[in-house]
Amino acid sequence: MTGPSAAVAAVRVAVRRTLPASGPVLVACSGGADSLALAAALAFEGPRAGLRTGLVTVDHQLQEGSAERASLLAAWAENHFDFVRVETVTVNPGAGPEAAARTARYEALERVAAETGASAVLLGHTQDDQAETVLLALARGSGPRGISGMPASRGVYTRPLLDLPRATVRQACADEGLDSWEDPHNTDDRYARARVRELIGTLGAKVVANLARTAALVAADCAELDRQAAEAYRPAETLDTARLAALAAPIRTRVIRTWALASGALPADLTHQHILAVDALVTNWRGQGPIPLPGNVSVTRRNGRLVASDT
Repeated sequence: MTGPSAAVAAVRVAVRRTLPASGPVLVACSGGADSLALAAALAFEGPRAGLRTGLVTVDHQLQEGSAERASLLAAWAENHFDFVRVETVTVNPGAGPEAAARTARYEALERVAAETGASAVLLGHTQDDQAETVLLALARGSGPRGISGMPASRGVYTRPLLDLPRATVRQACADEGLDSWEDPHNTDDRYARARVRELIGTLGAKVVANLARTAALVAADCAELDRQAAEAYRPAETLDTARLAALAAPIRTRVIRTWALASGALPADLTHQHILAVDALVTNWRGQGPIPLPGNVSVTRRNGRLVASDT
């Protein structure tokens, strides 16, 4: 009897290696080739592992026919999963479209995960997606935290396909005979990721793999620095600048970031430049005025301590 193609086998093995001991396990599926290949692999591997499985698709209502596509995907999934959820969300038009859609999507996924008691939510990001993330981070000057890319696992989310090239995953989708949908945003050069995706296509598989490996190496370094910073951080309303000054710069800036977030700064908008401005109150004190942070938080130096207050 003929077994699965090499591409299908590779995706199934990747999923099998990341399945939790207990379920339910959800897969987030847009209907694109990557997430469809992932969904098919979970539909095969989940029952073999004795796990209940579910598929969640999010309709962002941003494109004509999105509800119909979600309905067709759900109809396919009904034959392969224990349960299927179509989540219709409203994207905040005032925010950046990519970020707003991502926020709405993850809120929907977290809601379904909580309601179903899911132990894992599988996401279909590939090695190429990781390489794109690294290049975007480099272009934005994001620093090590951004260059470390997407984690293979964080909280309930798992990305089984991060070590597989997009070409392999899409070949698996084709070999399974699945009818995928291509999001037009993926080729719309008004979006930064679409432009980077076009560049990635010219770099070759070896460069893509090297970029993804760079992300993994930087992520390991960041994890160790984060661990040391967590040990150095002492939760308090104010921070002693003398104690901060004695810390190595990578540890100090992480401590400042943790404290700023605890003081009410918005994590999505808090940039490295904000942290450096606060750090200057410690390392280059010249009587500077208050440093405004996103979230209506202001940081000042007062009597040798950093003080955060509402603006």
